[in-house]
Amino acid sequence: MISLAGRKALITGGSRGIGRATAILLAKAGADVAINFVHRPDAAEEVRTAVEALGRECLVVKADLSREEEARKLVVAVVEKWRRLDILVNNAGIWTYGEMGVIDAAVWEETMRVNLNSVFYVTNAVIPLMKAQKWGRIINVSSTAAVRGEAFHSHYAASKAALHGLAKSWAPELAADNILVNCVAPGWVDTDMCAEVFSDGEFRRRVEESIPLKRIALPEDIAGPILFLASDLARHITGAIIQVNGGAVLCG
Repeated sequence: MISLAGRKALITGGSRGIGRATAILLAKAGADVAINFVHRPDAAEEVRTAVEALGRECLVVKADLSREEEARKLVVAVVEKWRRLDILVNNAGIWTYGEMGVIDAAVWEETMRVNLNSVFYVTNAVIPLMKAQKWGRIINVSSTAAVRGEAFHSHYAASKAALHGLAKSWAPELAADNILVNCVAPGWVDTDMCAEVFSDGEFRRRVEESIPLKRIALPEDIAGPILFLASDLARHITGAIIQVNGGAVLCG
């Protein structure tokens, strides 16, 4: 029922995890997709292969989006290829440990550059395109940490909470141009980013027990709500935060 036929989508951090699953799912729905990578060209090429096997086009660009000039370079590459951009999924991010009183300022600054500044840079470059075509969908991938906080990861929680503030600010600002802005806030997801902590079997068991559905989400579980928000089924939703955490955090 969901069709993105003819749509062009950009998924930041699309070579792994949630980004990879989203790129493939949007391609299955009929969209051509662009992704960026920083360190893993092999992983990015695997996504390209998967998307092209579905009969869709896939643009792969190496770009460190925490640098404004590279963020703009990525958007320019998309425009040069397709002359439009309909869907932006701000997914790229990092998650690191940071105990207050001990954490180095450089760790804070890196998290803000990657998780927050990059979203501003890419979105700021994309908005004129979407305004010109009077249609756009922007989905920020945040976290349950944005609404409940996360001890020893306050820098991460702060960066993700800022994405909620951006979405709620952009939604009314851009509504007149038919640009909808929403957030998907995952809880624990079984991705490379969590591989180290999940290598502790006892910790993984405790996480599973803390989730009412008794399972840790797969990347595809997050890609589904992103696809919904990118589709016309969500045409009357903007400024929303969709929690995808198996019932672990019951708040908006």
